[in-house]
Amino acid sequence: MARKSKLNLLELYSEENKDQIYENVLAEIESFELPLGTSLRSVYDDQPNAHQRFMEKLDACIRNHDREIEKMCNFHHQGFVDAITELLKVRADAEKLKVQVTDTNRRLQESGKEVIAQTEEIIRCRIQQRNITTVVEKLQLCLPVLEMYSKLKEQMKVKRYYSALKTMEQLENMYFPRVSQYRFCQIMIENLPKLRKEIKEISMSDLKDFLESIRKHSDKIGETAMKQAQQQKTFHTALPKQNNVNYGKNMYIINGRVPEPKYEITSKPTLEEEDEHEEEVLTAHDLVDFSPVYRCLHIYSVLGDGDTFENYYRKQRKKQARLVLQPQSSMHETVEGYRRYFSQIVGFFVVEDHILHVTQGLVTRAYTDELWNMALSKIIAVLRTHSSYCTDPDLVLELKNLIVVFADTLQGYGFPVNRLFDLLFEIRDQYNETLLKKWAGLFRDIFEADNYSPIPVANEEEYKIVISKFPFQDLELDKQSFPKKLPMSQSVPQIYIQVKEFIYASLKFSESLHRSSTEIDDMLRKSTNLLLTRTLSSCLQNLIKKPHIGLTELVQIIINTTHLEQACKYLEDFITNITNISQETVHTARLYGLSTFKDARHSAEGEIYTKLNQKIDEFIQLADYDWTMSEPDGRASGYLMDLINFLRSTFQVFTHLPGKVAQTACMSACQHLSTSLMQMLLDSELKQISMGAIQQFNLDVIQCELFASSEPVPGFQGDTLQLAFIDLRQLLDLFMVWDWSTYLADYGQPTSKYLRVNPSTALTLLEKVHKGMKDSSKKNNIFAQFRKNDRDKQKLIETVVKQLRSLVNGMSQHI
Repeated sequence: MARKSKLNLLELYSEENKDQIYENVLAEIESFELPLGTSLRSVYDDQPNAHQRFMEKLDACIRNHDREIEKMCNFHHQGFVDAITELLKVRADAEKLKVQVTDTNRRLQESGKEVIAQTEEIIRCRIQQRNITTVVEKLQLCLPVLEMYSKLKEQMKVKRYYSALKTMEQLENMYFPRVSQYRFCQIMIENLPKLRKEIKEISMSDLKDFLESIRKHSDKIGETAMKQAQQQKTFHTALPKQNNVNYGKNMYIINGRVPEPKYEITSKPTLEEEDEHEEEVLTAHDLVDFSPVYRCLHIYSVLGDGDTFENYYRKQRKKQARLVLQPQSSMHETVEGYRRYFSQIVGFFVVEDHILHVTQGLVTRAYTDELWNMALSKIIAVLRTHSSYCTDPDLVLELKNLIVVFADTLQGYGFPVNRLFDLLFEIRDQYNETLLKKWAGLFRDIFEADNYSPIPVANEEEYKIVISKFPFQDLELDKQSFPKKLPMSQSVPQIYIQVKEFIYASLKFSESLHRSSTEIDDMLRKSTNLLLTRTLSSCLQNLIKKPHIGLTELVQIIINTTHLEQACKYLEDFITNITNISQETVHTARLYGLSTFKDARHSAEGEIYTKLNQKIDEFIQLADYDWTMSEPDGRASGYLMDLINFLRSTFQVFTHLPGKVAQTACMSACQHLSTSLMQMLLDSELKQISMGAIQQFNLDVIQCELFASSEPVPGFQGDTLQLAFIDLRQLLDLFMVWDWSTYLADYGQPTSKYLRVNPSTALTLLEKVHKGMKDSSKKNNIFAQFRKNDRDKQKLIETVVKQLRSLVNGMSQHI
C-alpha cells in the first residue's frame, strides 16, 4: 500500500509539474519576447498527448482573458458614455473655433506674405553672403597658387629655369595640397612634369651650345692663357737681368760685336705694346659665358639627375679632347699650325680647370688628371711625329719655345709637365740635326766661295778686321810691313764665326729648359763636337775629294785646318764664358776638333799624294819612246823634263806645309815615278826593247836622279831621296855595263852591287832585249862581219836567261 501510495504521489507530482510547464509556455507566448518555435517545440516534444492538453490549457487561458476584458469594459462603460456626451456638447464650440481659426489664419497669411517675401530675400542674401565669403576664402586660398604658377610661367618665359624649378617645388610642397580638390590644380599638377621635361631639354640644348662655344673659343682662351704665362715669365726673368747689366754682353758678344737676336719666337715688345697687351688680356670667364653649364648643373641636380648630366658632360668633353688632340696634317709646315694646336689644348684644359674650381662634383681632380695623362701621351706622340718632319732649325726652335710656354702655362694650372720637358730633349736632338744640316750647307757655301789663297791685308785696319773674326797670332808676320798676306784663306775666319753662331743657335734651344749651367755646358760641347767631328769633317772630306780641287788648294786646306785646329782652344774658352763652367770641372766634355782637323789634314795629305801620282801618270802617258831605236837622242825625253819642272814648281808651293808633309809628298812622288818607269819597262804589251832605247831610258832616269839630288824639298838627309830610283838605277846599270857575271856571282850577297835587282825583273827585261837583238840581226843580216858577234852575244844571253830562270824557279820553290 505504501508503494502504491508512493506511486500515486509521484503521478500527482508529475501532473502538477506538467501544468506548471504549460503555464510557463503560455506566459512565454504572451510575452512575445521569446521565439514561439522554441516554446512550442518544448510542448510537443514531451509526450504524445501533450498537444491536446496544451490546447485545453490554452482555451482555459483564453476564457480567463475574455472574462477580464468583459469586466474592464463594464467598469469603464459609464465613463465612455459621459465622454461622448461631453464631446457632443463641445462640437458646436469647435465649429466656431474652427471658423475663427480659419479666419485668423487667413488674415495671418495675408499679413505674413510680405514678411515671408522679406524673409526669403533675407535668406537669399544670407546665402549669397555665405557663398561670397566662401568664395573669398577659396580665392584667398587659390590666388597664391595662381600667382606662383603665373610666376613660374614668367620665369619660364625669361629662361630662369633654376628659379622655375624651385617655384615648382614650392607649388608641389606648399600650395597644391591646399587646393588639390580643384580641377585647375590637377591641370597644373599634370603640366609640371611637362615643364620639367621642357626645362631639361632647354638646359641640355644650352649645354650643347656651351660646349660648341668653348670648342670654338678654345684657341682664343689658350692663346690668352699662354700670353699671360709668357708675360709673367718675362716679368720674373726681367728682374734679375736688371740687376746684372753685363748679362747680355757676357752671353752674346762675338769678337766685340753684338749679333742680331736670331731664332726668337717673337721680338721683345715695347712698353707701350706691353701696356696695350695688359689691357687686352682677358680671362676664360671673360671669353666664354659659363652660366649655361652652371644652370644645367643646378637644374639636373634639382631634378635628381645630376649623375646623368655629369656623365654626359664628361663624355662630350672627352670627345672634344680627342678632336682637339688631332692635329692637322700640315701642322709641321708653319709655326702657326703648332701655335693653334697648343692654344686649343691649353684652352680646353683651362676651361676644365675653371669648371673644376667653380663647380662641385661635375669635374674632379682625378678626372682632369686622367684626361691630362691621356692628352699628354697623345701630344707627345704627335709632337714626336711632326717634329721629325721639320727640316728648318728656326721652326724647330720656335716649336721648342711654344712647348716651353705651353708647359709653363699648364704647369701654372697644376698639370704635371715633366714628360714635355723630357720630350724637349728628344726634340733637341732633332734640332741639332737640323742645325747640322743647315751648317753643312753653310760650310759648303763657304768652301765653294773660297779662293784658297792667303788672305791679303793692305793696311792695319784690314788686319784688325781679320783678327777680330779669328784668333790669329804670328809674331814674325806682325813684324812685316803692309801689304802682307795671312797664311790662311778667307774660309778660316768664316768657319770660325759660323761655329760660334752654331753654339749660339744651340744655346738658344737650351734656354728655358730648367737645366743647370753644367748640363747646358755639356749640351753645348756635345753639339759642337758633333758639328766638328761629323758635319765640318764630312764637308772637309768631301771638299778634299772633289775633282776640281788641285794641289794648290789641297796645300791651302792643310794650312787652313792647322789654324782651325789651333783655334779650338778659343772655342772652348768661348763656351766657358757663356756657361761660366770651368774647363777644369770633372764632368766637362772636351772638344774633339783637334782630331777632326788632324783627320782632314791627313786626308788632304793623302789626296796630295794621290793627285801628285795622278799628275805623274798623266805626264807618263805622254811618253812616246821608240823602243827599237839604235841610238839614244842624247838628251832626256821632253815629257820627263816637263814632269820634273812641274814637280819643282809644285814643291815650291809646299813651303808653307809642315816639313814632314812636304818630304813625304816628295818621296811619294819620286817613288811613284820610279815605279811607273819600272812598269813601263816591264809592260807586258811591250815585247822587245833595243839597247838604244835602254840608253835613252837611262838618260831620263839620270834626270830623275838629278832632280832628287837637287833637294826639291829641304830636310832630306844625304841621298835619301835618290834611293827612290835605286831599283831602276841598278837595273839599268846591269844592262848598260852588261855585267851579268858579277850579278850572277854576287846574287844573294848583302854587298852585291845589284842587290835591288830582282831576278824575275832582270829576266823579263833581258828577254825583251834579246828579242830586240834578234829582230835587229834579221834586219842587218847584210853585214856578214857582225853575224859571229851577234851569235856569241845571243848565246850569252841564252845562258844568262837560263840561269835567271833557275834563280826565279828556286825563289818560287823556296817561297
